Amino acid sequence: MSLLEVTSSDEAWMRHALTLANKAAELGEVPVGAVLVRDGLLLSEGWNQPIMNSDPTAHAEIMAIRSAAKSVNNYRLPNTTLYITIEPCSMCAGAIVHSRIARVVFGASEPRAGAAGSAINLLQNEQFNHQVEVIAGVLAEDCGLVLKNFFAMRREMKRKEKNKY
Repeated sequence: MSLLEVTSSDEAWMRHALTLANKAAELGEVPVGAVLVRDGLLLSEGWNQPIMNSDPTAHAEIMAIRSAAKSVNNYRLPNTTLYITIEPCSMCAGAIVHSRIARVVFGASEPRAGAAGSAINLLQNEQFNHQVEVIAGVLAEDCGLVLKNFFAMRREMKRKEKNKY
């Protein structure tokens, strides 16, 4: 977990993101959820939708950022916090930096592709003109379990399908 302070509202917003991750799982998408908050108010939410939208960029974070930008009629989202159930990838990290999100709070780490400190740290790269405060590991066990259960179920379905013939 990050050395920065985690608040009870961080945990509450992460629980909301977890409900969105479960929604993605119900739709057959990898279970990732995201909520974007400013001044304690929900600006937008998103969940993974690349399969259903045939859009490789339709990650939970991107969906939340797109929705918030439209609702505030600005491509910049200063003074906001983005809650994500898993560490953002490099594509999402780029969108977070470009939209000037102030703070990212994520649950489970992604050691192979995480771009907020696990594989690479794009959110705090000093070569960029904007750095993001990062808090890692909020409800990490719960967030990781959603992913673990989803992929276990998917493997079991493939095993059953394979043994069917």
